[in-house]
Amino acid sequence: MTSWVGRTAAEIAAAVREKRATPREVVAEHLARIERLDGGVGAFRVVRAEAALTEADEVASRGDLAELPLAGVPVAVKDNLAVRGESKRIGSAATPDTPAEADHVTVARLRAAGAVVVGLTNVPELCVFGTTEGVHGTARNPWDTSRTAGGSSGGSAAAVAAGMVPIALGNDGMGSLRIPAANCGLVTIKPGTGVVPAGVSDGDWFGMSENGPLATTVEDARLMLSVLADTEVVRRDTPGTYRIAVSLRSPIAGVAISKPYASAAREAAGLLIKAGHQVRRADPPYPMSLGVTSLTHWTAGTSVDARGLDARRLTRRTRVHAAVGKRFVDRARAGESREQLRRRLEPFFDEYDVLLTPALARRSPRSEPWHERGWLRNVMANTNYSPLTPPWNLTGWPAMAIPLGTLPSGAPTAVQLVGRPGSEADLLALAERIEELRPWRRTAPLGE
Repeated sequence: MTSWVGRTAAEIAAAVREKRATPREVVAEHLARIERLDGGVGAFRVVRAEAALTEADEVASRGDLAELPLAGVPVAVKDNLAVRGESKRIGSAATPDTPAEADHVTVARLRAAGAVVVGLTNVPELCVFGTTEGVHGTARNPWDTSRTAGGSSGGSAAAVAAGMVPIALGNDGMGSLRIPAANCGLVTIKPGTGVVPAGVSDGDWFGMSENGPLATTVEDARLMLSVLADTEVVRRDTPGTYRIAVSLRSPIAGVAISKPYASAAREAAGLLIKAGHQVRRADPPYPMSLGVTSLTHWTAGTSVDARGLDARRLTRRTRVHAAVGKRFVDRARAGESREQLRRRLEPFFDEYDVLLTPALARRSPRSEPWHERGWLRNVMANTNYSPLTPPWNLTGWPAMAIPLGTLPSGAPTAVQLVGRPGSEADLLALAERIEELRPWRRTAPLGE
C-alpha cells in the first residue's frame, strides 16, 4: 500500500482528486504518525483525531472534489487562529478555554479548498518569542530535538518537519514564520501587506503580522499561498534576470553572523549566478536606530495583546514585555518610524530587485524552559540568533526563508529572500531555482 506520509500537499491532493487515495486514509496515516512521534517533538497542543476523520469523509463526499486544490490534505493550524469548535489559547494560561464559533478566514479558505485540520500547534505565550515553550507544551526541532523549533510558529514548523502534516498555517510579526522554517528546514513566505487576510490579534501588531504557509517544497508554499490569498500565485516558467544584492551584515548593530549561515548565503549567491542572475555584494542602509524601532514595536504589540488578560496568569517574561511596550503603543500605532524606514530602504530596492541574506545569525537556542527565564535573557537570546527578520515586518514587504546547507549536527541552515511590494511570485521563482540546483531532504529522519 502506498504511504502518503512524507508526500507533498500537491501530490496528495492530486491523488485524492484522481481517486487514487481517499481523504480518510491520508488523514489516518498522518494521525498515526502524530501519535507515534509528537511525544518527543511537541508540535501539537490539540490533536483533532476523531473530528479530522469525520471531516475527511465530508471532503470525500463533496461534489467538487475533482476541483479542490488541497483535496484531502492534512493541515495544522497555529494556535492563535480560530478553528471552529476549538479553543484558541495562544500559548497562555490567561486566555479563555472557550471554543471558537467560526473559523478564521484563512482556516475557512483552507477547508474550502479541501484541506482537513488535524490539530492546533504550540506557540510561545502570546506568540512573543522566537522559541516555543510554555504551559501547553514545548516544540522541539525534529532535526535536533535538543534545540528549540523556533517561534512563534514553532509547533507548526515542527509538525511539517517531522512529517506529521505536509503543510501548516502560521504567521509572522517579527519573523515568526521565517525563524522556525529556517530552524526546521522548511520553505515559507511572509507575504506583503494585504496579500493574505491578517486578523492575527487585536491590531496585527500594528499591521506587521501576516499569515502564511509552512511547507517542504516551493511548489507547496506557492499552492498554499494561492489558497490563503484566494488568487493564483502564478509559477514563472521563464523568470527574467534579477538584480540581486547579497548582504551578510546584521541589521542590528553588534550582532555577528556565524559562519554556517554566512556560508549558506554565499552558496545561494553562487547558485543564482549560475542561474544567470546579476548578483553583487551590497548592504541595505539600515539605520542605527533599527534595534530600538524593532524593540518598541515588538513590546508594544504584546502590550496591546495582553490587554484584558489576567496579568497574574501570564509568565513573568510576558508581563515585563507588555509593561515595557505600554509606553510605546501610541508611537507604534502612529507608524512614523516604519514609514521612515521604508523611505530609507526604497532607493536600495530601486537598484536591486531582491535582497539575499542569511535567514538566521546562528543556530537556535537549546530547548529549555525559556518561559521560566528572565525577560532580558529571552530578549538577548532572540536578538542574537534572529536579527535578520524584523525589518521586513516593519516595512511590510514580502520575505521568504529557504533551507540551504547544514550545521555540524545535521540540522539545516537557511537563507532569506526579500523583495519589494508585490514581488511574491518573483521570490518564489528564485527559491524554486535554488531548490532545483540544490535539493534538500524534505523531512527530518525521525522514526526511521
